[in-house]
Amino acid sequence: MNQTQRSGSAALTRPRKLNQSLSQQPGVTRDSVRQYLQYCPDQSVLILHAKVAQKSYGNEKRFFCPPPCVYLSGLGWKLKQDNLKASGLGDSSSRICGYMGLDNAGSAQMDTFKLTFEDQPDTKKFACAKTLYISDADKRKHFRLVLKLFFSNGQEIGSFYSKLIKVISKPSQKKQSMKNADLCISSGSKVSLFNRLRSQTVSTRYLAVEGGAFVASARQWAAFTVTLVDEQQTDQGEYLLRDGYICYGCVVQLVCTVTGVALPPMVIRKVNKQHAILDVDEPVSQLHKCAFQFKDSNKMYLCLSNEKIIQFQASPCQKDPSREVLNDGSCWTIIGTETVEYTFSESLACIQSAVTPIPIINSLELNGGGHVAMLEIHGENFGPHLKVWFGNVEAETMFRTPKSMLCVVPDVSVFSGEWKWMRQPITVPLSLIRLDGLIYRSTFTFTYTPEHNPPSQPGAAPECPADSDALIDSIHQEFTRTNFHLFMQS
Repeated sequence: MNQTQRSGSAALTRPRKLNQSLSQQPGVTRDSVRQYLQYCPDQSVLILHAKVAQKSYGNEKRFFCPPPCVYLSGLGWKLKQDNLKASGLGDSSSRICGYMGLDNAGSAQMDTFKLTFEDQPDTKKFACAKTLYISDADKRKHFRLVLKLFFSNGQEIGSFYSKLIKVISKPSQKKQSMKNADLCISSGSKVSLFNRLRSQTVSTRYLAVEGGAFVASARQWAAFTVTLVDEQQTDQGEYLLRDGYICYGCVVQLVCTVTGVALPPMVIRKVNKQHAILDVDEPVSQLHKCAFQFKDSNKMYLCLSNEKIIQFQASPCQKDPSREVLNDGSCWTIIGTETVEYTFSESLACIQSAVTPIPIINSLELNGGGHVAMLEIHGENFGPHLKVWFGNVEAETMFRTPKSMLCVVPDVSVFSGEWKWMRQPITVPLSLIRLDGLIYRSTFTFTYTPEHNPPSQPGAAPECPADSDALIDSIHQEFTRTNFHLFMQS
């Protein structure tokens, strides 16, 4: 979820200017934040893209495959559009529009693709950039995609960046080694599979999931988690998953990252000229041609037929027993993929500027204890215009650098009037709220773990400490590096 920073100076300048243009929003109160946390009217921007891109040479245009996709989700989008309509703007002025292109650093020239968002059955909006490419005039080894969103009335939403994409000239035909680890596909990573009949671009079909079933789609593609499977099963018949790099001849399982729908374990085979090669065990590399043989089957392979996914039975090669003859539909191209998601909410905001750059929390570190427990927050795109909130409680926040902030951990007593008798942990979400009320909800939570008193004597009435500060102090002593709890939710 890293967002690009053009340069160190730009990263420092933008928050300062942003801070000067923002004013404290009076509508941000404990009650309003509590209501937000109850309903979570967020706006999410999800970008899916490949890890590598082939460079185009001369006048050719090797369009990125699979094409970068954008999904917009969350209740906040409809609320924002309803607010725009309520202010006197019609439907034509509240439509979401966008462009996607390369982050051409140091160049004003940038080819962009105009996105057309379509409504999905699950209330999401979807668009993909079908004709993006990188030419040989661009000498970079890595680049990012930049997505610019705005409403049709011209109001800017923001600029959202992909993760880094590695530029390659063509798929490597050499045997891969760990020296090229960034091109190898590891267990637990995300991949996309596509099939191109007779090498024609218009015939490209992507492995996807629709209605709980696997399909071959010409429009949308799915990211799958590919995992090495231990060939030994447990007593319950389950397969054990393991780490490492994916190699030909290994058993793998593909699981859709969105729906959780999985294919049965399959053996991944290298493909050469429409033959599955059975005696190759080298690492699988980006944009390799491969086939998937269903484990313990009689030469049955994962295959597409028009829009359907079927099983195809390969035939033995008469000239070479280490090969099996496939059809076009059984030959897939594999490529690693990345996902980056940005989440924010304008439900309490009075927006005068773009929602980006979006601050990202990467890690948390607790310092001190007693009455002064400090939480150090590491991440990106921080600024003095941000405050840390524990649940619906604002913390005293100190901006250090665009990658570091400090805040005072609020006392546990602010979360419960009966805190003296509390014996259960309290977990609260961590959010960053901009001065104008824009909320950036994070995936992190903070858990208070109160100290337990020793068991009371039978028949004895529970005692309340004479000095209530003593219990507060004992609770704060729990905040040490060895026993505090910071959780990152998936």
